[in-house]
Amino acid sequence: MSQTWDGAEPPDWPPIGVMGWLRVALRAPLMVAVIFGCLGLLLLARLIERPVFGTRRPVTPLITQFVCRTVLLIMGLPVEVRGQRMKGAGAVVANHTSWLDIFVLNSRKTIYFVSKAEVSDWPGIGWLARATGTVFINRDRREAQSQTQLFEERLLHGHRLLFFPEGTSTDGLRVLPFKTTLFAAFYSERLHHAMQIQPVSVVYHAPPGAPACFYGWWGDMEFGASLLRILAQGRQGRVVLTYHPPLRVDDYPNRKSVARALETQVRAGHEAELGPLGPE
Repeated sequence: MSQTWDGAEPPDWPPIGVMGWLRVALRAPLMVAVIFGCLGLLLLARLIERPVFGTRRPVTPLITQFVCRTVLLIMGLPVEVRGQRMKGAGAVVANHTSWLDIFVLNSRKTIYFVSKAEVSDWPGIGWLARATGTVFINRDRREAQSQTQLFEERLLHGHRLLFFPEGTSTDGLRVLPFKTTLFAAFYSERLHHAMQIQPVSVVYHAPPGAPACFYGWWGDMEFGASLLRILAQGRQGRVVLTYHPPLRVDDYPNRKSVARALETQVRAGHEAELGPLGPE
């Protein structure tokens, strides 16, 4: 099971002022309209896409990408991309800072998230996750075989699965050690010699004058409060996505070695942007 990281004390966030609430009143309805309006369009598209293409989704990911780019535009949060995005079949791993990662990573690449099973029951977010093809799993060694079969089906149909090996979100100032359990699926007979995994460093630069952890989401922080704080922000910071060269799974003898190599790449990209802090 994933555990919530609480290795840093959240700052005392200042109350939202009048101008901040005006920004919320402007941005929030636009976001809701875009997300749920396009969700309806996506579900209609799946009615045609599913019987014609089955597991493959040639159309609906474009709707998801449009939604994520538009939401970031409404927020005023720019995304800077470095490196080359992977071509061909494979998976993606990244460090995990916030719920914002879903919009940021989806905005630049057709991917399908791997998420803990309980997210499927979250109001609003769960509906969106299911509609966009998220893979829900329990982080339990006893379910390793069924997870491997699920990964095989999705990956061999050309889906790029993205998961967060840290197993939790953080304050965004560090990269936690990668958990290796899920990497075992890539050493199945059908995937071992066919897969590559691309590491991605996701780094948030806080708005001017704000705490460096402004975009982080961890511990017992509430989603609603985090969302309101970001929507109320006047001048936003920025996000830097660094796509590192993908690694072939069969170049590494086991799940621990490939996880360690991927973690090294993600941490190096993170530290290049923010400087070293180190896992806690």
